[in-house]
Amino acid sequence: MILQKRSFNFKPVLVALSSSLLLAACSKPAPPVVADEPLTVDSQQPATNVNLWPQLNLPVVKDPAIEQAITDLMAGMTLPQKVAQMIQPEIRDITVDDMRQYGFGSYLNGGGAFPNDDKYATPADWIALAEAMYQASVDSSLDGSSIPTMWGTDAVHGHNNVIGATIFPHNIGLGAANNPALIEQIAKVTAREVMVTGIDWVFAPTVAVVRDDRWGRTYEGYSEHPQIVHDYAAAIVKGLQGAADGDFLGDDKVISTVKHFVGDGGTTGGIDQGNTEVTEQQLFDIHAQGYVGGLQAGAQSVMASFNSWNGSKIHGDKYLLTDVLKDRMGFDGFVVGDWNGHGQIPGCSNENCPQAANAGLDIYMVPTAAWKPLYHNLIAQVEAGDISMQRVDDAVRRILRVKMRAGLFDKASPAKRPLAGKTELIGAEQHRAIARDAVRQSLVLLKNHNQLLPLNPTQRLLVTGGGADNIGQQAGGWTISWQGTGNTNADFPGGSSIYDGIARQVKAAGGSVELSADGSYQQKPDVAIVVFGEEPYAEGNGDLDNLEYQRGNKTDLALLKKLKAEGIPVVSLFISGRPLWVNPELNASDAFVAVWLPGSEGEGVADVILANADGTVQYDFHGKLSFSWPASPQQTAVNYGDADYQPLLPYGFGLRYGDKDVLTGELSEQIEQNTQLTEMAIFERSPRSPWQLQLQSGNQSEMVGSSIQQLGAVNSRTFDKEVQEDARRFEFDGSASAAFSFISPFPRDLRAYAEADSQLTVLVKRQGEVPATVMLGMACGEDCGGRVNISEALAAMPDDQWQPLAVNLSCLQQQGMNLGQVFQVLSVQSSGKLTLNLADARISPVANQQHTVVACK
Repeated sequence: MILQKRSFNFKPVLVALSSSLLLAACSKPAPPVVADEPLTVDSQQPATNVNLWPQLNLPVVKDPAIEQAITDLMAGMTLPQKVAQMIQPEIRDITVDDMRQYGFGSYLNGGGAFPNDDKYATPADWIALAEAMYQASVDSSLDGSSIPTMWGTDAVHGHNNVIGATIFPHNIGLGAANNPALIEQIAKVTAREVMVTGIDWVFAPTVAVVRDDRWGRTYEGYSEHPQIVHDYAAAIVKGLQGAADGDFLGDDKVISTVKHFVGDGGTTGGIDQGNTEVTEQQLFDIHAQGYVGGLQAGAQSVMASFNSWNGSKIHGDKYLLTDVLKDRMGFDGFVVGDWNGHGQIPGCSNENCPQAANAGLDIYMVPTAAWKPLYHNLIAQVEAGDISMQRVDDAVRRILRVKMRAGLFDKASPAKRPLAGKTELIGAEQHRAIARDAVRQSLVLLKNHNQLLPLNPTQRLLVTGGGADNIGQQAGGWTISWQGTGNTNADFPGGSSIYDGIARQVKAAGGSVELSADGSYQQKPDVAIVVFGEEPYAEGNGDLDNLEYQRGNKTDLALLKKLKAEGIPVVSLFISGRPLWVNPELNASDAFVAVWLPGSEGEGVADVILANADGTVQYDFHGKLSFSWPASPQQTAVNYGDADYQPLLPYGFGLRYGDKDVLTGELSEQIEQNTQLTEMAIFERSPRSPWQLQLQSGNQSEMVGSSIQQLGAVNSRTFDKEVQEDARRFEFDGSASAAFSFISPFPRDLRAYAEADSQLTVLVKRQGEVPATVMLGMACGEDCGGRVNISEALAAMPDDQWQPLAVNLSCLQQQGMNLGQVFQVLSVQSSGKLTLNLADARISPVANQQHTVVACK
């Protein structure tokens, strides 16, 4: 297999930076890879043009011996055996006996899933499960198949599901380092630690080019700049899999996955799993460069994305998955779906979706009990001709091709492989040294008034703030648990918090250090180091409405001001998964460092901010912004190359020691009111994205997926108000407490609506009597929300007439509703008999006096 390189000439777009001072302060960034036209889509967009995409000379070519072996193997496979290769369930939803009976081609552990459902599972536990699943897959006694399965895992910044593993900085910090050689080292270490636990396949790298920093997965992107993403994709694929002309998929290598194809970082509004509205040229120029880099390094799998492209769900888009990726770009590995992503295709469900296979999906990731009906439905759909046998054979050939290239048919079982059980490699000292170096290279110095940094370690230092001694916070999401929450320092054996690193080095130099959560101290310090920032989050839960840090609850700013008022110089170390509007915090800081999400090796921060005892520099700052820093909370899509590019700090900015400071202490703290806030539709003929309709009866709940649906004490059906099926009737029979709700799988940030004095409004019609209690409200969690009794207002309405009803959001906030974390945007609950019709529901930013407003009681 020969690695063939191909270079691309990207047309630069020149922009004028907002300030010559800022331009002089930062290193000159390379021109970005963007199209000439603005990032908008004409509704009359021309038909797709596959010739916009390159024909790649890929480094791993088909081996005739492997292809013949696949042909011979497939000749003896039954349809159920072939479909089983296309099914990927999750370890919480299958047993070893299921693997023996069905012979799944692969399986996964999602975020927060562990062997034996034990967060503290040891590497031996991981190996034991890998071995048991492998042996069951090659046991032909029940399914007649001896094809080895493969285990996939989200090792996205180290082997981050395993206690004690080396946790590297998240991608946004690595992008600031802008060092592909470092990325390749990190990938090699990750592959090695993964192989210790017997796992074959890693769902990395993420090559999203983020265009709107409200997206909760911003930190999973290396940069807003496609070139960095292109180069990093190649480096991490090479590190994970080995060089195509060298140690390709050897004993210490894993199969890599370039994800999520394509456009996941470009959704309108930064909404997770939303719609990427760009031209095809922009889709390639901006969002596809990671695939060019990753495929040219030999990537063997590609994961389809949740998002849509101009309204078409990628999981069901044949043009992109087959015509572009496979046929035009020449990718001959397999395409795997994301977590039940096939179920989001119109007309599909998690259990039933031939459209995905026909579009080019090779492996269905189906991590729930839905795997069993999906398996049987796929078999039936092939037998009925809804999916061609040719398409199934193509999918299975691709899967087997990658398995054979990876040596899975020839390697020993997971427990007997060369690295299996070598637990000394999990969090090994040499691995942590690479992670610590990555921390040093990722830090970006934004402000250094009077050259406060580096600090002399012989001084008296105060270390304070919520992130000071919190490895879980500095590691962020996708760390042990899915969201990265619920972790303590004890969950990171061998790791160091930022405070740990500072304390060790200061004490060694003869200085003194005091740790305080709230800024209090026994002796007045020479300097205060305040470590603060975002709490951990992962996909969906991190989506924001705007980029203001600690909006409405500026406790960290109060701490900074307290220390400043006491005459103490302040160094701010800001933990975050994206650039945020922190003008007030910058003004209150003498020095300000973006530390991003540094992972388990917090001492790397101390290496840079502390000098040697003699005052000489240990390590200078290296990192440069790979994401532009916003000038206002509303400047959420600020990307180098845009026509109106005026950030606070530009792409490529980053001070080094001795550089002239460019930020004054008088940055504007004025927050512009969002005059463009529009009504947010919840129900308008049907549930409006991202909201989904759910019925609840007692302890049961069920999503509404049809025009007529019943669950226990409540049923719902569509009917015609003005046009076909534009309204819904809900009938409560009074036999039990029941409700209908509009929910989102991830919380939504709706604080802007509260700031605009908004109302939750519904257009309803009652029929017949109204019980004494009918509760309308919103929820932000199990014990978080607000609601009011609308019984009197309903009873006062003329029977069988439509009338608008409203509740002020301020009323719900008074009851404890957190509008920054809205899971349930509208719920109506009744324990009595009631017939209620709904034609419209929305949040209106301006109070409408024509509505009947329910009093807050």
